[in-house]
Amino acid sequence: MSDFIVNIIHRPELAPEYAEKVTGSGKKENIGRSDLRDESLDIFRFQQETAHKNGLKTTIQMTYASMFSDEAVALAKEDHERWGDEIGLSLLGLPCQQFREKYHTREFCIWMFSMEDKKAIVDDVFQMFYEKFGFWPESTSSYYLDADLINYIKASYPSVKCAVATCWEEGPKAYHTCNNSWYTFMDGGPWAPWIPSRQNTHAPASCPEEDSGIVAIPHLSRDLLACYDGNGSNFGTHPQNVLRGMIYDTKTWEFPYYYNLVDQYRSLAKYNDGYAYNMMFVGPGWLNQMGRWEAPYALLKKSYEDGLGYYGELKKKGELKDMTMSEFADYYRAKKSYNEPECAPWRDILYGSDKQLFWYCDANMRACINMDQGGALVDLRNYAAKQRIPVGVGTGNTVDASYPFLIQEKYRAGYFTHYAGAGTVRSAVFSYEGQEANLCQCRSHAHLEEQELAATDLLCSGNGTKKAKTRRLVLDPVELELGSLTFKVQTIVSFQEKDASIAMTRRVYDFSRKDAKVSLKEYVTACYGTTEYTQDMTGVVLGLDSPQDPSGARRQEILEYQYHDRSKKMEGAERSWAKIPQVKTRMSMECSKDDACGYIEEGYAFSPMFTLGCTMEIGEGEEVTTWLRLARED
Repeated sequence: MSDFIVNIIHRPELAPEYAEKVTGSGKKENIGRSDLRDESLDIFRFQQETAHKNGLKTTIQMTYASMFSDEAVALAKEDHERWGDEIGLSLLGLPCQQFREKYHTREFCIWMFSMEDKKAIVDDVFQMFYEKFGFWPESTSSYYLDADLINYIKASYPSVKCAVATCWEEGPKAYHTCNNSWYTFMDGGPWAPWIPSRQNTHAPASCPEEDSGIVAIPHLSRDLLACYDGNGSNFGTHPQNVLRGMIYDTKTWEFPYYYNLVDQYRSLAKYNDGYAYNMMFVGPGWLNQMGRWEAPYALLKKSYEDGLGYYGELKKKGELKDMTMSEFADYYRAKKSYNEPECAPWRDILYGSDKQLFWYCDANMRACINMDQGGALVDLRNYAAKQRIPVGVGTGNTVDASYPFLIQEKYRAGYFTHYAGAGTVRSAVFSYEGQEANLCQCRSHAHLEEQELAATDLLCSGNGTKKAKTRRLVLDPVELELGSLTFKVQTIVSFQEKDASIAMTRRVYDFSRKDAKVSLKEYVTACYGTTEYTQDMTGVVLGLDSPQDPSGARRQEILEYQYHDRSKKMEGAERSWAKIPQVKTRMSMECSKDDACGYIEEGYAFSPMFTLGCTMEIGEGEEVTTWLRLARED
């Protein structure tokens, strides 16, 4: 029996800034206007009543502004006692007249303050919560909570066990679709719940020593394909997103996409030990009487009722479990191990394409495999590096909380570059008789298999253990035609728990000429960064290692990055590697074929990447495996 867990989270923002701009149109700014406060409270009441009408528990994330309202506090207490709703504390919703007068700022993003101010605000808000409710909160929330802030909250207020800690892929794409005015960047994190490490919120903990002490959940459950290709704010399990994206029937006001999105999340239980997760985290601003996103209030209201109505139907059928945030934190710690991955085979449910992605996330990496590009690796983050990235005023990094990528097809071109040079991707090229084909040009589909590892256990954060597994993404074969030769290629991508590597196996067969040999080039082109804009590659070192000789010595070829477009190769190389000190990363490639020729390429200013690879010849019925390995390099 699988579990589909849903968190419904409401926050009574009594002074939502983007609602003030609408309801206050033509008036002088006044964030404390009574009509705005009253309408926001009415909307919060409507949201709570809609959830309860459908038999759903909520978590009420009290904002700073809402705690100055006796009515909002009384409503939260009443629903806590009557319905079992949890009362938590949000670090969103700071803006109100009292906050601005006390802190002399219009800033509202807690992670962007200086660390001194973060601590002062957290202490202020938490103490006020205790005064209002007589207990400490077990959950908190924000768009993003940096690791230093989470560590401070957990040390100072140990009751907190769960937090909304980041938005999935809320970076440059969101910035551009907000008219270049959304100065928050938080790409590169998990899309599903995780235990953040003490070093970096985005990077999951791999052991108790790294455990920050909380379970983190994402801000909204996003479409893992449409959101990756485009603006995430249009594609999520929040009616606001669907309406903003205009993904509904304008005549009937029905939005089947929303239900399909929920159902695709439900399906992930098949790949995650019988567990799937979904969440909705909403404030009242988008439901104001003036309407939003070209949608009248009647449609806004209907969309919210229909969305929660679908969750209610699933619960009545026994196909959904509604939990508060703290209840979910306890469930998650009992269910998941530190190094157990989150797996998400994802297909297009919006545009009518046949595209598939596979997302993988564990304590060592986040990776995306694109079946539309023959199983190419198109997104890679090295969580094994556990990069500490302070963010906020005074850190020298005011806005960019993203976890750096090594491969990112949207920000560093991928295979399909516009002009000269190379983009970041991990793929393979087959060649014969002067013709070649990159598997990025081949569309395929895949299914996921699991294989239990012998005598290997994983520690659960709740101190239980479970057997470790390997996940194998098995792609359908593709047929290549190179000159006079046709043959088939099957790709298998393997991820082993606790192992910071990605294995890619190519099997070739059905040669039209049985004695033919084809050339195979396995490669990864990479760099580092968090946005579209290139970073200085000076300091990157590339290398080739020979196998050890009888004395234990190795021969080594080295290239220090100087933008000179140089390359080196080594017959029978044991590995090719790169050290990227800017992101504390060591990346290497190894091959199962002893006689493969390793190579490294430096890149140049117009194409500031580097490439690691190996070349070999293979024939009928042969298979070869290459491993892309990640490690921390101080």
